[in-house]
Amino acid sequence: MRNFISGAAIAASLAFAPGAAQAQSEAAPGQSRADYYAWLARAPEHRNEVISFRDRLADEGVESVVPVWQLVRTSHSWRQCAATPFEVAPARNWDHIVTTLRFVRDQVVPSIGAVEALSGYRNEGLNACSNGAPASAHRMFFALDLVPIAADVTRDSLIRGVCTAHAKQGQAYEAGLGFYSGVRFHVDSRGYRKWGPDGSGATSPCTRIV
Repeated sequence: MRNFISGAAIAASLAFAPGAAQAQSEAAPGQSRADYYAWLARAPEHRNEVISFRDRLADEGVESVVPVWQLVRTSHSWRQCAATPFEVAPARNWDHIVTTLRFVRDQVVPSIGAVEALSGYRNEGLNACSNGAPASAHRMFFALDLVPIAADVTRDSLIRGVCTAHAKQGQAYEAGLGFYSGVRFHVDSRGYRKWGPDGSGATSPCTRIV
């Protein structure tokens, strides 16, 4: 009976989650919550796909780790690539992000507080246009690019907190951890590893911490 709810109720239930309203967003233009509502309203299949995805996350107890509407953000380069700003990954890949969300819930959030998701699933065309690796973890929906919500989380405190958590428990989640510039970072559950801004393990800032 879960699917028989109003569009307004769907929007509310999918939008609001801990920290959702206070994020210092680095999201690309066209990927705000209001833009998400517009995308959701354009076609019934969008709403139905999000409902099914949310229900799968709820069954696994991870629907509130990051607001669901953020989990369907695609890439900051969606506009340049003539892609869509939001997309629900194929259902066959949902289990991948479940494991990643468990790592975020159990290890990342206790280390640095709530996070905002800026990028999740990228289809093959968008991934290629975004200069993603052919085997990018985003392609199979293992990966999320995240930023901390709290304004007092600096790059140094982010690195210290997340690297320590990754060293202690990352292997149990098969967690990958990468860092971009500023406070943007990447997590996935496609293999225990770490890397820095140039994509190599040698430049991972974690090497200075643990």
